[in-house]
Amino acid sequence: MIDEPSSNRPSPESRRQQILDAACERVRQSGFHGASMADIAKAAGLSVGQIYRYFENKEAIIAAIVAQDLAEMRDKFAELESQPGTLLDAIEDHLPEAIEKSFDPRRAALALEVVAEAARNPKVAAIVRAADQQERDLARVMMERNRRPEWSEAEFQARCEAVGMIFDGLLMRGVNHPEVDREAMAAVLRSAVRHLLS
Repeated sequence: MIDEPSSNRPSPESRRQQILDAACERVRQSGFHGASMADIAKAAGLSVGQIYRYFENKEAIIAAIVAQDLAEMRDKFAELESQPGTLLDAIEDHLPEAIEKSFDPRRAALALEVVAEAARNPKVAAIVRAADQQERDLARVMMERNRRPEWSEAEFQARCEAVGMIFDGLLMRGVNHPEVDREAMAAVLRSAVRHLLS
């Protein structure tokens, strides 16, 4: 493939996003092992050499996908914290949106592929665990606002972890039981989150 003239060349940021979008699509269809750099390049309309200008290897692409997800999570936490009312009100209001996102098969396929690859590949495991730590740190800061004085540090950590498990588990339920009554689920989850954080 021939590079575009410099006047028509996309910015590095848009080129990276083009590659990430293509990689996400290939991973959804074939998994990380099935999505070769050649497949990703073809889906992006680029040469393999062009891909390597932006990403050293597939692990670097995974790291960028995870970082993108983390940035979205940071934005969501900031939005929750800026809403009027209590933190519990904000989380409860967010539940229907969280359920819909988790039940999006394209989103679930990608997230579960990342987790599956982390279970096999120590480099990817390190990427995923570092991102998870950042996410937990963000959630902890937010949840400190509702911390009860009688909770030990271990209990508070466990409650935070349980809230995380609810949202992580929604992805699996979206794959295994996509026809669930989402409105009823949101109502039950509101009660569960309220119990965990109050």
